[in-house]
Amino acid sequence: MTAVLLVEDDEHIREALGLSLADHGFDVVEAVSGEQALSVVESTPVDVVLLDLMLPGIDGMTVCRSLRSRGDLPIIMVTARTDTRDVIDGLEAGADDYVTKPLIAGELAARIRALLRRRGPGRTELVAGALKIHPGTGEVVRDGEPLHLTRTEFRLLSELAAAGGDVVTREQLLQRVWGYDYFGDTRLLDVHIRRLRRKVELDPDEPALVLTVRGVGYRVHQDAG
Repeated sequence: MTAVLLVEDDEHIREALGLSLADHGFDVVEAVSGEQALSVVESTPVDVVLLDLMLPGIDGMTVCRSLRSRGDLPIIMVTARTDTRDVIDGLEAGADDYVTKPLIAGELAARIRALLRRRGPGRTELVAGALKIHPGTGEVVRDGEPLHLTRTEFRLLSELAAAGGDVVTREQLLQRVWGYDYFGDTRLLDVHIRRLRRKVELDPDEPALVLTVRGVGYRVHQDAG
């Protein structure tokens, strides 16, 4: 059973959402603060973190950065805010996805399942420029040195590499990587592309590998170093 760490300080929201997620087949572990969330992750195996942005004590942004620095545990940020800067800050902090309140349990369950589906394309090895990508092990290597990507970054790079240099549209990437249809909000994809470039480009400010095709999507330049 998939274990979800639900980090929410509002008792009524936490109880209602916990029951709804349990009804959808998840094993729910609860935390009421950022400090407790970090403690739970240290002591209890969980598969995904559902993290409220506004928490007492250590806030959700700080918790997100701390979790991301420790590994690639999938994180879905929950926010009551709709301001663009808040959403981008959360994604930049390391969240894989975000949802806004009020939450719909069925949609949230679908997003959790989509986030955990991280099967790579059906080849033993993919190549993107100087990078070698191993879908079976989740490894990306340049000149024998491993690059440390999150699951979402790895999936995004794999989808682009599998296209062999052809353009992959924004809609296709949202569907294949996050598992839901394009809904007009490109912030999620753009922030992850920016994070991916920081790890795979020799100069992220002048990307040579992951290229933007304006108005369409992205592609990889197979001859990039």
